[in-house]
Amino acid sequence: MADPAMSVTPYWELTFDADGDVSGPERDRLLVEAPRRGVRDLVVFAHGWNNDRSGATRLYSSFFAPFPRLAPSARIGYVGVVWPSMRFCDEPIPDFPRSAAAEAPRRPVLDKDTRHALLETFPGRGILVEQLARLLEQRPREEAELAEFGRLVRLLVEVVPPGPQALFAADTLAEGVPQDEPEMFTGSAAAMCETFAQALAGLESPDAPAQFTMPDPWDGALELLRQGTYYAMKRRAGTVGERGLGRFLGQLADTAPQMRVHLVGHSFGGRLVSFALRGLPEGVRTVKSVTLLQGAFSHYAFAARLPHDPRAGGVLQGQNQRVDGPLVCCHSGHDTALGTLYPLASRMAGDAQGVVEGFGLGGLLGDKWGAMGHDGVQAVPGTRALTLAEALAGPLPGSGCVNVDASAVVCRGGPPSGAHSDIVHPELARVVLAAGRIR
Repeated sequence: MADPAMSVTPYWELTFDADGDVSGPERDRLLVEAPRRGVRDLVVFAHGWNNDRSGATRLYSSFFAPFPRLAPSARIGYVGVVWPSMRFCDEPIPDFPRSAAAEAPRRPVLDKDTRHALLETFPGRGILVEQLARLLEQRPREEAELAEFGRLVRLLVEVVPPGPQALFAADTLAEGVPQDEPEMFTGSAAAMCETFAQALAGLESPDAPAQFTMPDPWDGALELLRQGTYYAMKRRAGTVGERGLGRFLGQLADTAPQMRVHLVGHSFGGRLVSFALRGLPEGVRTVKSVTLLQGAFSHYAFAARLPHDPRAGGVLQGQNQRVDGPLVCCHSGHDTALGTLYPLASRMAGDAQGVVEGFGLGGLLGDKWGAMGHDGVQAVPGTRALTLAEALAGPLPGSGCVNVDASAVVCRGGPPSGAHSDIVHPELARVVLAAGRIR
């Protein structure tokens, strides 16, 4: 029986916890029902920033809606991955209901909905959340209080030392050591908050003349908390992808070896489905396409060598070869979450002024710490670059990495995230179908 909240059928959900463990009943139902329903192509979509199951379901229903019309003869099954992540409530999704926090003028405080989302995402840390909220409201002038705010953020998101768990947060490695642990947790909290405040001021008023006075660091404190939670989501995405979804895809290959799997991921969900490739059992070749929508992880993740450091490579180097088809990366220059704030947070430099000068000019910071969803896969030989119109005119390459500039449709959204969540477009649905040769 069709789910009235879902635009397509057959549709299943797979729910994973933060450790990558999947709901057994959901897994077993999918393994039994998908072959029984005669599914030939299974499209598996992993959300990124999200606060609850209903929000994920709305996203999946909206994105999948054009598929039956675009591929009327295809025997498609649809899977929505649900995993514990969160979206700050001042980050609206185009065409979705807006929260009061998104409608109100931007203020560096924790609104009720965001507090609730933090408590759901980090259970058992209610006292920490209230302490952070109180500091944001009071904005004490002492630098020691900013340092305390940074300490509380670190405690909330459980920053881990280098080791096996850190690999799920790192996107690049040098000599086996994670290279992108966030310095915002180890440096001066006041300096980090000042840097974020100046970056946010530039996003709010991009045409305003540069200011030579440093902003109030508390104007950037909420962004430090936001980026801290995203660091935790980034780590979880790797864990759920490799230990959870990758393992499930191996089980599905045993049960239905002829079924063709197509992975789709938005934001950190793009990182999740990419890490699922690393979790595939040896010899599994059922993944026929991967489509990344505004992927929130390093554009060097698949690189064998980094242009600025020949000793280092991407944590997923070579994993694109596990796809028996193309890995398509859709990116947009209108995504300010990934074009500005992601590289700033990924590698905070000791010289805050140098960071601010570099991020908006396509300088070294953006080149070294850029995100997949901002400029596509980098430093992987043979990667093709196409406009959205060229991709839709087709056919897409049958293998290798393919960058598709989707700026023509992924273009709506204001600060701080820009067009990061503007992904519900029939054109992007067509890209997924073209990548998977689904007809």
